[in-house]
Amino acid sequence: MKRKVRPRSGMVLQFLPSRKRNMTYKDRQREVRRQAIVRVQNKAEEKTKAKATRIQQEKKFALDTMMKLEKEERDLIQKMKDEECLRATAELEVWRETQRRTAEETQKRSSSTTHHNKPVHQNTERVNVTPAIKPLHNTANTATDQKTSKQKSKGLPAPRAAGCIQISFTPRVFPTALRESRVPEEEEWLMKQAEARRAADSQLNELKDLTDEERNPDWLKEKADKFFLAGNYQAAVNAYSLAINLNRKIPALFSNRAACHLKTRNLHKAIEDSSQALELLRPAVPANAPARLKAHVRRGTAFCELELYVEGLQDYQAAVKIDPENAALQADTEKIRQIIQGSTPSS
Repeated sequence: MKRKVRPRSGMVLQFLPSRKRNMTYKDRQREVRRQAIVRVQNKAEEKTKAKATRIQQEKKFALDTMMKLEKEERDLIQKMKDEECLRATAELEVWRETQRRTAEETQKRSSSTTHHNKPVHQNTERVNVTPAIKPLHNTANTATDQKTSKQKSKGLPAPRAAGCIQISFTPRVFPTALRESRVPEEEEWLMKQAEARRAADSQLNELKDLTDEERNPDWLKEKADKFFLAGNYQAAVNAYSLAINLNRKIPALFSNRAACHLKTRNLHKAIEDSSQALELLRPAVPANAPARLKAHVRRGTAFCELELYVEGLQDYQAAVKIDPENAALQADTEKIRQIIQGSTPSS
């Protein structure tokens, strides 16, 4: 029989250094992999930052260019205003010189007439003579009158000088940072205005071939009501839509068209028309309570058909507040509440 050789403790310890070396190699590989991932992440972050910096520089350059163009335009306008002001001033000086020469000639003419002791007759031409100077027939007092008139003319104040009024125009582009610009909001507003104009033009083209009777919203409402009672819901929708294009301030048109949409299972349109009718029925007064009741019930029905029971319950509760004694309405409200609570399955 062979003897079993039991391993010594020294034989077991021989394997420990190799295991330790294997674990160190794995850790080193793991560290190298982690460092590679970190380098890739750092490169990606650097690329992202460089891209963001480049975009910001491009935006800044575009804004600077725009502001420079606007400044050049303002400078050009200011130059034109200054030139116009100088031209007006020169014309005013020429006019003053002309007036001064005319006054001197008139004064010389009057002095010559008084020197020869001749009476001054009234001429057809208008002469700018001071009313205080009166012609005298006495030749002895002529020199004294001339001196007095010259002293009075010298005492008169000079004409007021013309001045330039500085006008500053508000620039069209805001000279501020790009984050404070209103350009996107203005573009959105212009786009909405263009869409509204296109819709109005299309409606005008549709209404061009109608007779005077067909242009009456009340007449169209009566026709649509008859179509609804006859079961022709699509024709009723068309008639209500035409009446709405003629007058969008009648709540009954939207509410009745919502009823037609409920019949044709066009539930989203029914919700939209009912909401529009409720908007037109504000403020809530006792006179429009029946109309508000119908609009709430129709919108609540559309919500329930779409399985939006919470929104439908809110409309039915609003209807119950309007007519608390309506037993059928209270029963429907309770049924919707039970469906939400899970006690009654939805049908």
